[in-house]
Amino acid sequence: MIEFDKNGKEKLRRLLSLTRKAVQDYDLIKDGDKVCVGISGGKDSLALLATLANLRRFYPKKFELQAVTVSLGFKEMDFSPVKEFCEALEVPYMIVESDIAEIVFDIRKEQNPCALCANLRRGALNDHAGRLGCNVVALGHHKDDVIETSLLSLFYEGRFYCFSPDTWLERAQVRVIRPFLYVEEKDVRQFAKAASVPVVTNPCPMDRASSRAEIKELIHTLEQDNKFLRSNIFGAVKRDIWDRSL
Repeated sequence: MIEFDKNGKEKLRRLLSLTRKAVQDYDLIKDGDKVCVGISGGKDSLALLATLANLRRFYPKKFELQAVTVSLGFKEMDFSPVKEFCEALEVPYMIVESDIAEIVFDIRKEQNPCALCANLRRGALNDHAGRLGCNVVALGHHKDDVIETSLLSLFYEGRFYCFSPDTWLERAQVRVIRPFLYVEEKDVRQFAKAASVPVVTNPCPMDRASSRAEIKELIHTLEQDNKFLRSNIFGAVKRDIWDRSL
């Protein structure tokens, strides 16, 4: 298991505290679960993997971990540092090759490719999780993703909606969980820097040019005049969407 320095341990403790609270609040991990962590190569999924790898050392409900990357087909992406990171965390790692980038950009020539790409990637991840004997898939969506997703839904779909902490997928026969719901992106960023997490650069031409990036910038602008903006939106999602479904 990786032994982080003092700063890395401090940042990890915060992630562990917030993650454990989310897991307990929504009963995300049960005894005997085999959890597949979807690894994109970004800071969020790698930080989640490190957090869950450490959580399993003391959490009362025993669970196993498996890490899986669905490669989009970009030749520039080298996941060998991620493989070494997983080995250091004592988590089995698998790369699933795909031609998703070719389908989205060359064959379908999507004008707004992010939704299709995400659906194809999640489908491949869920299918392979099942094949590996995993009954749970963990994704690295954090608190800021919750806020941005709810606004994207409101602005572009005309409804107040956000993904759930725990979702059962009948076709894939897996539960999808999001243990980082209470974790802010800045906490992830600080841990990734302190722990020298091996982030893999995403060469996708749509990276940082999507509607989500625009919403992120809008939130940043609006919160200059309302410091409670993020907490108010997150509180509304928790109260009016998640907790009402319990």
